[in-house]
Amino acid sequence: MNENTAGVEYFEKDAFARELGVELLEVGPGRARVRLPTPSGRKNGLGTVHGAVIFALADIAFATACNSHGQTAIGVQANIAYLAPAGDGPIEARATELSRGRKLATYEVRVLDAEERLLASFQGTAYLR
Repeated sequence: MNENTAGVEYFEKDAFARELGVELLEVGPGRARVRLPTPSGRKNGLGTVHGAVIFALADIAFATACNSHGQTAIGVQANIAYLAPAGDGPIEARATELSRGRKLATYEVRVLDAEERLLASFQGTAYLR
């Protein structure tokens, strides 16, 4: 597995991403972009997209990006800040590698709506095996 195919291969094996209906838009070494086209059926009690759905989308982007180098990477820490409510349209998560050492890598994920409004900011750390 090389850096050109590792992220795609990882995403294709992600059964949870498939179950949610997440689409892979772009992947490359240390980065990934995924979209959930119809989050409207996954609302919380306030009528907005559930935070767990937003977290899951960010986590899928994170996992895809950190496994894009062809080396197994396992998330060991993640946190998220919810900044704005998501409506009925598609939401997208964009993961970018901030640092990568011998054993740890850190990523930033931005979750946006169709108007490019920042909905959430996620940061995760992966252990590299």
